[in-house]
Amino acid sequence: MNADAFDTLFQDDAVRRDLAWLATTPDLVTLPPPIPCGGRPSLKELGLEETLLTWLTTLGRPALAVLNGQRTTRMGHYHERLWHTLLDYAPNTRLLARNVRIISQRTTLGELDMLYRTRANPAPVHLEVAIKFYLGLPDGPGATNSQSRWIGPGGLDSLAIKGAHLKRHQLPLSTTALAMKTLEHWLTPRDLGALEGALTTQLTQRLAMPGVLYYPWHASLPAPQGATPNHRRGVWCYCRDWPALAASKTDTPKMAWLQKPHWLAPPRLSNFGNAADLMPAIMDNLHAWRSPQQVMLYYATEQRYERLFLVPDDWPRQVPLPPRLR
Repeated sequence: MNADAFDTLFQDDAVRRDLAWLATTPDLVTLPPPIPCGGRPSLKELGLEETLLTWLTTLGRPALAVLNGQRTTRMGHYHERLWHTLLDYAPNTRLLARNVRIISQRTTLGELDMLYRTRANPAPVHLEVAIKFYLGLPDGPGATNSQSRWIGPGGLDSLAIKGAHLKRHQLPLSTTALAMKTLEHWLTPRDLGALEGALTTQLTQRLAMPGVLYYPWHASLPAPQGATPNHRRGVWCYCRDWPALAASKTDTPKMAWLQKPHWLAPPRLSNFGNAADLMPAIMDNLHAWRSPQQVMLYYATEQRYERLFLVPDDWPRQVPLPPRLR
């Protein structure tokens, strides 16, 4: 979806724009075997392959109330609620449960993000979701394509750590006997009776991990191992390099300062301004909080967006260790 298309759609509704972005954004990576996990629910599975924009236009306010009525800056919570809306209101799916706690002797072993089914199949689907924004390190742990080199803006998380947690804990949890017993309570008697076998053989697992990988402006770096070919890309640069980066552009870009939780869809074009006017406030915030700041650039001649993380000159102050091998 190009810039003009986004700007003419849902001009006063960031939530609908974010839903459009989420529905059309690829996963960052695919998990290797032995995890028998499928990828994100496709537009075809949702019943929106040909009708996404029409569906978004006609989506009623009750469907969006859970999003508009609960403002939050926590990206994970906002992202989950977008998925709740997609699965519960899309033509071909129905949300059965969310945040299902698996408890053993009053101890919570974990939560399953979502349980849903399609209209044509009563077999439940366990969906785990995560939205991630990782910056790649030219120098760091492992080989140049190691997932450990892709870290969060705060330096507390990495693509390797998230993948290991999904493979070792979150996804296997739903296959345990305790989880199966818990999940039976969320299925209607008709759905249970319609299953062609035991729930243990009918439950499928899916993972949706959209987001953006930001490549360093000052150095070359290959994509991380397992990255999908069409993952969304951005760029990051040190504060000291911003003048050189801006000078390298033949088309002077406009700039918008992105604020959580709306890091998903590009803002309206009317929200973009001159970078020179925005940069003083961005730099003040960056230095005061020592925290990377995300902006979006718009090139009018090419009608193209580019995501950019500006980071302190001493970033990262910490790099998470690679996950332990098991």
